[in-house]
Amino acid sequence: MSIGNSPEDDRPSIGRALQQARIAAGLTVEEVSSSTRVRIPIVHAIEQDDFSRCGGDVYARGHIRTLARAVGLDPEPLVEEYDADHGGRPAPTPAAPLFEAERIRSEPRRPNWTAAMVAAIVAVIGFVGFTLFSGEDEPSNTAQIAEGSQPDKTAAKPTATKPADPKPVPSESAIAAAPRDKVTVKLSADRGKSWISAKDHNGRQLFDGLLLQGESKTFQDKERIDLVLGDAGAIDLFVNGKQVEDRFGPGQVERLSYTKGDPEAG
Repeated sequence: MSIGNSPEDDRPSIGRALQQARIAAGLTVEEVSSSTRVRIPIVHAIEQDDFSRCGGDVYARGHIRTLARAVGLDPEPLVEEYDADHGGRPAPTPAAPLFEAERIRSEPRRPNWTAAMVAAIVAVIGFVGFTLFSGEDEPSNTAQIAEGSQPDKTAAKPTATKPADPKPVPSESAIAAAPRDKVTVKLSADRGKSWISAKDHNGRQLFDGLLLQGESKTFQDKERIDLVLGDAGAIDLFVNGKQVEDRFGPGQVERLSYTKGDPEAG
């Protein structure tokens, strides 16, 4: 007597479920890749239940969530099935070790204008003293030289020739008065550290590295900011002066885009 398969045995795999939902929604792999920013080879691999190209369990779970939402599926059952097949839910912050070598580069030191000013004043005083001393043998010219050199003491001070400081990078003050003609995004790592990537509308890399707990970064572009958050649950997000209230789970990978106006995830 043969025993038939249980309903669980007939349930499609994660990749098969995503593929069937995509086809039912009338979407191509290219369209799903474009809307989710998950590369085409990775989409193909996941639909074949090959998660080796995702870069680890944290990213695999994030890709499954992203693709499921794109094709109209509830991501949680698929993520639970993935966890059951791969040894359970990963630690809350697994993304950090992958990017431990990345360090936020310190800003270059500015020139020491105080030292330059002191050196210039010393040089002027030395020149005036030398001139007065060398003219002691000619009394008729001494008064003329002394009188002529007095206004030069003020004019020679380097304060008037100090070049303007370079324009600072947009900081937290930009959030308080975000310009309407630009998109301004601030990321604060208030609940842990996370790797982040930020690009402007031309795809130019604005930042790619680790944001430590307690640190923040602000980015600005005239059209769009594209983000990848390695651990979105550790980040507080402010867009165009408003906090984005969506809370992401610990260890969740998110790809987001924001434009001018009210915050709107891409």
